Amino acid sequence: MSESKQDSWPSAIEGWVVTLFLLVAFTFSFVDRQVLNLLVEPIRLDLQISDTQISFLQGLAFAVTYILMSVPLGRMVDKYNRVGIMIGGVLVWSATTIACGLSRTYSQLLFARFGVGAGEAALTPAAWSVLADYFRPNKLALPISVYLMGPYLGAGLAMIAGAEVLDWSRDVEQVSLPIVGVVAPWQATFIAVGLPGVLIAGLLATIREPKRKGRQGAMTEVPGWRAVLRYMWQRKRVYAALHLGVPFIVVMLYGLQGWTPTILLRVYGWDLADAGRVYGTLALVAGSAGVLSGPFLSRFLLGRGVMDAPLRVAVLGATMATLSLATLPFQSSGEMALVSIGCASFFVTLPLALITTVMQEVTPNNMRGVVNGMYVVTTNVLGLALGPTLVAASTDYVFQDTLAVAKSLALVAVFVGPIAVYLLNQGRRSYIELGQV
Repeated sequence: MSESKQDSWPSAIEGWVVTLFLLVAFTFSFVDRQVLNLLVEPIRLDLQISDTQISFLQGLAFAVTYILMSVPLGRMVDKYNRVGIMIGGVLVWSATTIACGLSRTYSQLLFARFGVGAGEAALTPAAWSVLADYFRPNKLALPISVYLMGPYLGAGLAMIAGAEVLDWSRDVEQVSLPIVGVVAPWQATFIAVGLPGVLIAGLLATIREPKRKGRQGAMTEVPGWRAVLRYMWQRKRVYAALHLGVPFIVVMLYGLQGWTPTILLRVYGWDLADAGRVYGTLALVAGSAGVLSGPFLSRFLLGRGVMDAPLRVAVLGATMATLSLATLPFQSSGEMALVSIGCASFFVTLPLALITTVMQEVTPNNMRGVVNGMYVVTTNVLGLALGPTLVAASTDYVFQDTLAVAKSLALVAVFVGPIAVYLLNQGRRSYIELGQV
């Protein structure tokens, strides 16, 4: 039976071009978001602030607006032009990243980070919805995996670029920029990474808005909140695994990304620029390998009759990431610490593309934007807001020792990892019953 015009799919070439453009945008969003992690010490010393205050810049300030905007923007994704929403988001986060570089006080930097979060909230709900209309459901996992390489490419590039800036800044105390005037090297870094935003917006403007497809894709009516929540409640175990289990994995991810350079500096005496280069490269390789390996491992298990393979792989990733981080305080050198960090970076990313694909499978097209937005909210309430801050709070208030930051990261992982494993296991049986594999 031939497909209707409504259900016809774009060509594979067009779909992959769109995927690569979205990957570029997602990568640069994480460069803007994560470059702060390597600039912790220069910012802390320049602004005379504590680790906990730094963690608010890393997590809470960004996450507050990211969270508040994600669901309303997800609602807009279900109703309006998704490409236009993404372009607007890119322009907002780029402008406010530049504003971070113009900040002279902690309060100014804090408010600029609020703006970065608001802009970046527009990208992922729209991107996932667009990809789900460019690829058939059985072909969606790999494009989602490629898109989800963005955080690890972006974080890695941010670390590497930041390391070069730190090397350069050893001989340069101030930078004189046209129009802006004199700024510190860390401020110049924010300005430099924010400027490409106009080019990224232009790249996204070449993407064609696809027709909405899939389950209920032809429906023009967007269901109300009550209908969406009722639908999710009827499948509560699966959605609890997706919207609660995965965020506890993300706590480990953001704690790892936020504090690894500082661990190498404080605990193992590494030069901060060297720490940035090495960890940036490791995060780029291990994170990308993890997010790409998940779908292949899931497909291997599905071929052998393991019908809940996506969630089994997620359980494996959460378990091994927890164990890897638990070994971190016992490593005697920076090189051995990087073994634990590299393993954790691989395993913590293993489930992420699979979970995203499962969410598109179990959610009707005309609900995807808001459900994706809710997922972004929960992952960031727990992951981005709590990940860096729990590590910092453990260092400041539990161990009361700035050299205990590796112990703090391990403590957080041992606490949140088992919660993630429990919730993911609870969702496996319901996933099979839904018949979504």
